[in-house]
Amino acid sequence: MRWLTAGLLVLLSGPAQAKDLLFWNETGHEFTGVFLAPAGTSRFGPNQTDNDPDHSVGADERLKITGVAPGRYDVRLVDKSGRTCVVRNVEAKGQGRVAFTIDEDQLTDCAP
Repeated sequence: MRWLTAGLLVLLSGPAQAKDLLFWNETGHEFTGVFLAPAGTSRFGPNQTDNDPDHSVGADERLKITGVAPGRYDVRLVDKSGRTCVVRNVEAKGQGRVAFTIDEDQLTDCAP
């Protein structure tokens, strides 16, 4: 009976869970850190580059973003040199396709 209850809970909770999204890095930088927080907050989640075999996302590469639902996010990016940039109020749209891109012009809030 317990396994049946557990199975039903998994089935019922499935549709409400966030699906994988894709981030397309349209900058000229390789990032070893990609973190998302609900827009306007500092509650950044886990490093999404951990989803990639080499734990980075290069220029013109796509990265699977997990555990995040479509919505608006602040994105913190850390490049290979350690420079950190925050791109605010990025809209992550849809699921199963490129949800958001970040290009060079958006890297304005950066610190060494």
